[in-house]
Amino acid sequence: MEEKIYLRVARELENDLLGGRLREGGQIPSTHQVAERHQINAATAARGVAVLTAQGLLEKQRGIGMFVAEGARDQIVERRRTEFRDGLLQDCIREAALLGISKRDLIAIIMSQA
Repeated sequence: MEEKIYLRVARELENDLLGGRLREGGQIPSTHQVAERHQINAATAARGVAVLTAQGLLEKQRGIGMFVAEGARDQIVERRRTEFRDGLLQDCIREAALLGISKRDLIAIIMSQA
């Protein structure tokens, strides 16, 4: 199933924070700028921003714009680590088992990619 566009917008804003392109306390691009960047409707961009606001990652400063909340980066890192451990990593381990890849070989594969 394909990820909804507004969720991709939210994830990309999270990526911008994790990658250092946005910082805690800093202002995020306007909804119109986000829409233009993704070539989507402004309402869809606003919905992506609203997801992050509902999670407490963004805060609206009336008349000024949206800003990254303090502690947002740590919150994102913690959630994504959990998602990685419980989702992607478990899928990888299951697939390796189906392919007959031992734990030792899987570790070696991972180490060779690092």
